[in-house]
This record gives sequence, C-alpha cells and structure tokens, in this order.
Amino acid sequence: MTIRVVVADDQELVRSGFALILDVQPDIEVVAEVGDGAEAVEAVRRHAPDVALLDVRMPRMDGIEACRAISAASDCRTVMLTTFDSDEYVYDALHAGASGFLLKDVRRDDLVHAVRVVARGDALLAPSVARRLVEQYTRSTRHPRPAARLDVLTGRERETLLLLARGLSNAEIAAELVVSDHTVKTHVGNVLAKLGLRDRIQAVICAYETGLVAAGDPPPGGADRAGPSPASARN
Repeated sequence: MTIRVVVADDQELVRSGFALILDVQPDIEVVAEVGDGAEAVEAVRRHAPDVALLDVRMPRMDGIEACRAISAASDCRTVMLTTFDSDEYVYDALHAGASGFLLKDVRRDDLVHAVRVVARGDALLAPSVARRLVEQYTRSTRHPRPAARLDVLTGRERETLLLLARGLSNAEIAAELVVSDHTVKTHVGNVLAKLGLRDRIQAVICAYETGLVAAGDPPPGGADRAGPSPASARN
C-alpha cells in the first residue's frame, strides 16, 4: 500500500527537501506541497492523504490549528515539524491531535521511518522531542484533569500507563512487568480505550496531567533514560 503524504511548511527549501526525500521511497507518494495551514487543510480534504507533515509556525493558519481541523474532519495522521528551542505551542498541538514530532534537522532515514510509523497508526515518541516537550508543557497545564480519571484502569493497566509515560517500548514494558509482548499490547489498547485516548502520545500527556508521573521523575531503576529513538519508536 502506498502512503500518501502532504507536506506543509512556509519555507520552500524545507518542504521541497522533505518532499524529495519521501517521494523517492517506493511506498510513499507526496500528493501535495503547501505553504500554510489553510492550504494544508484544503490539500487534505482534496487528496485524502494518510499523513500530513505540518510546520508548527505558518502564515494564515498555523500548524496547530491546521492539525486540529485535519484531526476533526479526517483520518489523516499529523506530524508536527518543530524546532524545540523556539516553539512555544507544542503542548497545544498534542491536544490538537498530533501523532508525533520531528525536529527540522531530522535525519533522512528518521523522516522516512516517522512517516511509516504514523501511517500505520502508531505514535512517534522521539526522545529528543516528545518526552522533553511533554514534561515542559505539562508543568504549566492550566486545567489539570482529576486523578480520579484513572480509576477506570486496573492496577496492571495503571502500571502500563506509568511505564509508557517514562518512555519504555512494549518490549521493555513486557520485561519490566514480566509478561508477554502480546499482553502488553492488550494492556496498552485497554488504557487507550478506557481513557478515550487516540494514541501513546496522548497517554503520556494523561499520565502527567493526572499526576501519575511528575516532570523530572526518574525512570524505573533510577537510571536516566530518554526513550526510543525515532528509528526504533514502537507502539
């Protein structure tokens, strides 16, 4: 199956470069290149792509508003293009329905991998972006959800959510809980369904907002771990 992609960035060289990298892949087709969020929404409506790459900052309509509109009106998955040091609105993009984040200096192979990961319905949790962003922006959450929201989870599902929030892959969660990979997939699916979450990124946000995990908490065992790289992100 060919993965259809829309690339939206107001910098022509950036979007053309990304489009060129993606379009030469045998399983990826770039169906549109656009320069702002409004054009991105229209391109998604017209071409029905599987994935939209959206720059966070664009004229007329920014990437966050475009992501929100695309998520509300289609099944297209969105990946935000960001520079961590300057973008202040990534937390809002998570809530708008973004399935992942890429730094604009992403490596060629990681860009291609990210599109494939998101297209198959997984979320992209890159250590250099997602975990740091979630921790930074959940510190200033204006309306935290009550911890009672987690009462619908079993004890093992709550443990699974905790380990998701700390950046562990399914295989690492299985090792931590001493269960099979299949059992972990079941637990992850139950967590998403019970909490009404779209993907793992939203599960991480929920864990921070409900106080299950606090910004800066150490991972299991106390070691400093950043989580899987884009090239190995797994659902």
